[in-house]
Amino acid sequence: STATSMSMADVEVSLLLAVLLVVGVVFVFLRDWRATLIPSVAVPLSLLGTFAAMLALGFSLNNLSLMALTISTGFVVDDAIVVTENVARYLEGGKAPLQAALLGAQQIAFTVISITVSLLAVFIPLLLMGGIVGRLFSEFAITLSVSIAVSAVISLSVTPMMCALLLRPRHGAQQGALAGLFERLFASLQAAYATGLRWSLRHRRLMQGLTGGTVVLTVVLFALVPKGMFPQQDTGMLMGMSEGPQDISFTQLQARQIQVNQVLKDDPDIAHVVSSIASGNGGQSGNTGQSFIELRPLDQRGAHADAIIARLRPKLARIPGIVVYLQAVQDLRMGGRAARTQYQYTLQDVSLSSLRLWAPRVLQAFAALPQLKDVATDQQTAGLQATMRIDRDAAARFGVTPQRIDDALYDAFGQRFVSTIFTERGQYRVVLESKPRGEQGPEALGAQYVRAPGGQPVRLAGLTATSIEATPLAVNHQGQFPSVTLSFNLADGVALGDAVAAIEAAKRGIGLPASVRAGFAGVAQAFNASASSQPWLVLAALLTVYIVLGILYESFVHPVTILSTLPSAGVGALAALWICGAEVGVIALIGIILLIGIVKKNAIMMIDFALERQREGHMDAEEAIYAACLLRFRPIMMTTLAAFFGGLPLALGSGVGAELRRPLGIAIVGGLLVSQMLTLFTTPVIYLLAEGLRRRHADHPSPHVSAG
Repeated sequence: STATSMSMADVEVSLLLAVLLVVGVVFVFLRDWRATLIPSVAVPLSLLGTFAAMLALGFSLNNLSLMALTISTGFVVDDAIVVTENVARYLEGGKAPLQAALLGAQQIAFTVISITVSLLAVFIPLLLMGGIVGRLFSEFAITLSVSIAVSAVISLSVTPMMCALLLRPRHGAQQGALAGLFERLFASLQAAYATGLRWSLRHRRLMQGLTGGTVVLTVVLFALVPKGMFPQQDTGMLMGMSEGPQDISFTQLQARQIQVNQVLKDDPDIAHVVSSIASGNGGQSGNTGQSFIELRPLDQRGAHADAIIARLRPKLARIPGIVVYLQAVQDLRMGGRAARTQYQYTLQDVSLSSLRLWAPRVLQAFAALPQLKDVATDQQTAGLQATMRIDRDAAARFGVTPQRIDDALYDAFGQRFVSTIFTERGQYRVVLESKPRGEQGPEALGAQYVRAPGGQPVRLAGLTATSIEATPLAVNHQGQFPSVTLSFNLADGVALGDAVAAIEAAKRGIGLPASVRAGFAGVAQAFNASASSQPWLVLAALLTVYIVLGILYESFVHPVTILSTLPSAGVGALAALWICGAEVGVIALIGIILLIGIVKKNAIMMIDFALERQREGHMDAEEAIYAACLLRFRPIMMTTLAAFFGGLPLALGSGVGAELRRPLGIAIVGGLLVSQMLTLFTTPVIYLLAEGLRRRHADHPSPHVSAG
């Protein structure tokens, strides 16, 4: 569709912009086109390798896979940046290019492997997610995992080779004025960081308390930020369901639907309208209609889809005898019945009479909730049924059989096809029916005539008695049981999580009998399932990363040091979502899980160098971590800013379908900002705490019984 094509084009622009921003960050820090080229090459090579893997796995380029590729641009240069920066450091120290490349790559190889493996470990819980959400995002996780794995291989093979060929020692005289200015600014920033780091190491209790405070604040913010499933999108398409009185005729419904279509077409932001009535498809019955509304392109209209719906509601409400429900068509829709509004709640019972009793009560309770609007039901029990009883004695006197009466009624009202007229220009079907004015009421049935065997016409009113009774238009079933689906939209500014909580409270107040099974359907059902599993998913990601880091470092305490960076990232992500008015949904949750893999690389780079210096015996723990922080400050800033600018186009996107991608970018950008400011100071303190615990454990080994 046009909306899908425009959405794909927008995310492709975001991908290109992310690549340019990441390359720009590398150039600003390295200030040399040769050095910039080396990590920049990792981006196209990683994307090329990812495309090859996607082709082999049968994946397609869609919104989710392109979103993964956009985010990956900030990841795939990380390893190459770390290797290039380390080689450049040896080169500036007087080593030959080839020797600098070998030494730099050898020293940093374990760090690169640790970062990559622990980052890939984050995606294991995503790949094991069940249900619709798991199937939906498995392609996202696999695409991102492949790009990260390919980038690690490139950084340990292609990057050192290019460093040996392209890097040359720089001298102060060779630097331009702008490069010199940036170098002085960075030196001032590093000096300020060194001062702050020394202060942090002198006030360890305070920094430990700050780390604990971020854990508490993360829990508080998670409780405060609204919960949802998927962001409400503007895809350029609206869907409308219209409903007339249950005893309405086809011609009356048609006339009112035409009025609805005219109101829709008069809106300046609507391009096309297609509608149908009483088709029996998409949840329609004889008194309902359906409209598909295409909006003008986003750059040619002045309002969002939700604003267009809001201004159409009062206009459509003025049309007598018909109610119209509008909703924006979403790219991601999960299960559920075709309903009048976006979210569904289903009631089931073995007894149809019990459903007829309780469904209106639940509907009334839901309609009173301020969190909901456009509450509707598919229960249609007020239809009219005309029953004609034949006076067989009177019919026998005239020689009229029941079959003749049935044929007469079918000729009048059944639109019987009787012939075809052929002309030079085409053919036309001949349909037999009574004049439209004869369809106004049930009295039209008795006004028809039937021809007796003798040829004389006999009025049906003299042969039959007609009675009018109430009857359901349709009885819906789900899982072979009679069911009623209540549907609703969310009130302005209300999150799905708040609406679900209000509905559950209202249900408890109604006191439904045990025979009536009630529950959410579609997106609301998927939200309930995912909301209960979200904490476990994050916990599984943390546990997986801890196990992987424990194996890599052969330690129980150093993985805790690395994972101590995560609470600050959680605070930043949740605070950014709250400030931007976004919800914690599936997309934002994936961003938070990605942060687990992103922010810990700072700690890994610090700890690897500190452990190396301690193993060499040159420094104690405090000196080693202090030196590591200053030495790794430049690559930490580079990799963090690369990931930041990789997520920034998603956070600031405003094109078609950008609402779906924005929470991912907001979570990553907010988490990186806060974690970068805090972990540069808290991680060294937590490292010293862990080292102290490790030494005390080593000084007091567990008792054992010696033989002999």
